[in-house]
Parts: sequence; structure tokens; C-alpha cells
Amino acid sequence: MKATWEKILEYASSPVHGTMSRKLRKGVQLQVNGEQIFDKAQIFIGDAFVRFTQTDAKQTINVYYDLEKIASIKTVSKPDAEPAEK
Repeated sequence: MKATWEKILEYASSPVHGTMSRKLRKGVQLQVNGEQIFDKAQIFIGDAFVRFTQTDAKQTINVYYDLEKIASIKTVSKPDAEPAEK
């Protein structure tokens, strides 16, 4: 499943120029293993782990997941287009 998780994380994010990190696409949230929801995180995908970094006015939090132990990833976003009314 490691390759699948990597593809999901890549799809939900875009590269940060000049770094190996990625940032979540605007309007996309991620939840790994039913835990914390990430909404403005930077992601680093290593060979064996993935790191989520979120910063607010008071602190920077890094959360690390073993890629082999990820059981689920939930992506949340708004639809691209609203359905037409009938």
C-alpha cells in the first residue's frame, strides 16, 4: 500500500518550489488513520515515513507516520463544479 499512499498524498498536494516538500492544495484536507485533520500542512514524503508540518501563530507541529503502518487516508474537498439544477 505504500505506493498507493504516496500517490494519494501527491494528488492532494503540490510541490513547494526549491524544496522536497509539498503543500496541501487549496481547499483540501487530509486525515490519516482517523486522527488529526490537516488543512494547511506541508508534507514531506520519505522512503519510510511521511511528515506533516502545520504552523500557526504560536507553534509549529510536526506529525510523523510510518508509511507501512498507515491504514487509511481520508481526503476532504469541495466538488469542482456544482451540479446543474433540473
